[in-house]
Amino acid sequence: MSTAALNNLLEYLYGTLTPSNMRWVAQHLAARADQVEAPLKPYTVDELNARIDKAEEEFAAGLGVSHEESMRRMRENLAKKKQETTEEA
Repeated sequence: MSTAALNNLLEYLYGTLTPSNMRWVAQHLAARADQVEAPLKPYTVDELNARIDKAEEEFAAGLGVSHEESMRRMRENLAKKKQETTEEA
């Protein structure tokens, strides 16, 4: 369905549904979407072992990032997102 058609449908629903009806429809649509989406396929033991082997090779080659560096980057990203959120408000 096109974006325009979806927008028209939303506008129609906004004008005809009560807030409780909107919540009911939203809950049922979300539940249906969860049922329709393909479930995640778990990794096999071989796939997990291959990922571990690759990570160990990268670490041995000096391509890894230390825990401290990773945490520093995460704190910077969180602070940046918080700043962006504050500026938008």
